[in-house]
Amino acid sequence: MDYIIGIDVGTTSTKALLYDLNGKIYAKANKGYKLYQTIPDMAEEDPEDIFNATLQAIQEVVAKAQLKDGKVIAVSWSAQQHSLIALNQDYKPITKAITWADNRAGKYATEYKENGRGMEMYKRTGLPIHPMGPFYKLLWLKNEKPDIFEHAAYWVGIKEYIIWRYTNVLKEEISMGAATGLMNMKTMDWDEEAMKEVGVKREQLPELVETTYKIKGIRSEYAKVMGIDDDVYFVMGATDGALSTIGVGAIDTGVLAINIGTSAAVRSFVDKPVIDPKGRLYCYPIMKGKYLVGGPINNGGIVFSWAHDALFGAELETAKMLKMNSFDMLTEIAKKVPAGSNGLIFHPYLGGERAPLWDANARGSFFGLNRSHTRAHMIRAVLEGIVYNLYSVTLALREVTGAPKAILAAGGFVQSSLGRQILADVYEHDVTIPESYESGSLAAMFLAKMSLGLEDNLEDINKYMGAKNIYHPNEENYAKYRALIPIYIRLSRELSKEYKSIADYQREFPENPDDQE
Repeated sequence: MDYIIGIDVGTTSTKALLYDLNGKIYAKANKGYKLYQTIPDMAEEDPEDIFNATLQAIQEVVAKAQLKDGKVIAVSWSAQQHSLIALNQDYKPITKAITWADNRAGKYATEYKENGRGMEMYKRTGLPIHPMGPFYKLLWLKNEKPDIFEHAAYWVGIKEYIIWRYTNVLKEEISMGAATGLMNMKTMDWDEEAMKEVGVKREQLPELVETTYKIKGIRSEYAKVMGIDDDVYFVMGATDGALSTIGVGAIDTGVLAINIGTSAAVRSFVDKPVIDPKGRLYCYPIMKGKYLVGGPINNGGIVFSWAHDALFGAELETAKMLKMNSFDMLTEIAKKVPAGSNGLIFHPYLGGERAPLWDANARGSFFGLNRSHTRAHMIRAVLEGIVYNLYSVTLALREVTGAPKAILAAGGFVQSSLGRQILADVYEHDVTIPESYESGSLAAMFLAKMSLGLEDNLEDINKYMGAKNIYHPNEENYAKYRALIPIYIRLSRELSKEYKSIADYQREFPENPDDQE
């Protein structure tokens, strides 16, 4: 029997799942790594840590599965978007991986937004004006880290670097290329104007290939460690955003895909480039006739994790004694509070925000607190705030793609009954959740099958998903959410006038002054 590994290189960890050709999962592994945030706005990772995590994850799933009756024929890749690594002439990193969450290029994004150049580049590349984009990271490096910029022989993302380590082949597939802001979304080639703008030459960027592009053969020393043959195929795969959308079955135009993991996103496929006149949404080509339009959100499940750690220390100890999952305990606490949290609103902008604000200076807040509110209200308000934020992005998406005909959701947030219900109630729409919630790895596996000629149509991924569970909104909650969401949106606009002021204060008076550059 033959097997395929779908691997998802995320922001906080790498997941690997081993599938047979019928989509049955035989083993899973998850390996974490450190995010370096030692100074304000910094968010970097060590490429070596991530490479080792992929090596260990693949080794673990192969060992767990004990493949006596076959072999792994392909490894297919999903990865975080917008990372940037400078390599020297010998392909060795001279920077860490600067992640999507790094906001140090904020000054240049603001400058391009104000002078109109950002909107011009957005119309060419589909990348919104925000420091997450490698386009803006390169401007920052060129102007503020000239030694690094001038010594860089190549510019790559984390997925391209890892695949090169295994195969000695440096390529970049179009979905990841689109997320750099350096690729023209209509020609699906590196954009001459964007390269000129940042001072990068074509030979410094990997050759662009299709998402189903495959490389045969990997370095034998790594194959031996992982327990697979060195003639295995490595399939380029796509961005985590593209694959999580495909992996929930949101293939058709008009179907909305919502993913709430550490971060979150709202996305939909269209058959041709679509530009938002207000610049709130990205548009990235994924493959022929498939463009992904949507909005990424910094603050998904990571905000729930913050509330978990910051507000409920005593309860976490209780959960340990009861041998209960502490996050499950908090959702049970939040269930005791009525929808709308008695008028308590939470803006979840703890790490700046991408869509819908595109403001790296955005900061979080509770609004409406009075003496009747408890920590139970606060935890429910946190969960609701995450969904309000997603809904506000959806309003922008509806302006350019129309109302959704179906909503599909995945991610850790919707594994809880409360998370699913809040989502359905706020959207006032049925929400479908596939049984197979590891959507990115599943879609990576399916792209490998397409690459190997074992599948022809993207739509056929639906047969690998198992049951699809439909969750219905509770009409009793409509009025509460309808009244609160406009307040949430108006308030975010009012507070936006002071986001830079408070962010500048936090930079001037950091918690650890010695960490300042």
